[in-house]
Amino acid sequence: MLRRTTGLSLLTLLVITGLAGTINDNSISKKERKYALTLMKETREDAVQSIKGLSAAQLEYQAAAGKWSIKECMFHIAGAEKLLWTVFESTMKAPANPEKRSDIKVTDEQVVKMVENRSAKFQAPEPIQPKNTGFKTLDEALADFKSNRLLHIRYMKTSTEDLRNHVAQLPVGWIDCYQLYLFIAAHSNRHTQQINEVKTSPGYPVN
Repeated sequence: MLRRTTGLSLLTLLVITGLAGTINDNSISKKERKYALTLMKETREDAVQSIKGLSAAQLEYQAAAGKWSIKECMFHIAGAEKLLWTVFESTMKAPANPEKRSDIKVTDEQVVKMVENRSAKFQAPEPIQPKNTGFKTLDEALADFKSNRLLHIRYMKTSTEDLRNHVAQLPVGWIDCYQLYLFIAAHSNRHTQQINEVKTSPGYPVN
């Protein structure tokens, strides 16, 4: 009887502290969690590797007037990572709105493909244009991106929040917070592609 009472007490404590959250976590499946984590990790690595070992001339090179340099791309990646996460957090803190799920017109895979599709061009919002991000150096931007991305990866590893029933309206339409998480990961890939495009420009410095 004592063992049973102790066991129930321990289970109650775990539920209260959130350590047993997975027992009642019906928000996303293990497969969905794994997919989101893999995307976050792989796109982080791709972004970091895309600027590794580049010279100052290569980082500052602009393919044409008004085009972003590689350094500016990284400023944008880091700034957007932070801004998009504030949207994520504010949506999760707001009351769940499952009634808006009917307004979602895209699948998870379509969200990722849409964001990563470089054939469709968009004007970056003023706060996350490179000159407005507040970063002074590439090292500063890269460190900020890495630290924020690590927090986002840890969140997905442990969170039991209801990501599917918190829905946000973005310029691209309505998406749930799981899809917004994928959006954030895919966004860095979009601009890693841009970095790689700069490297293929005819005037790109060889060193």
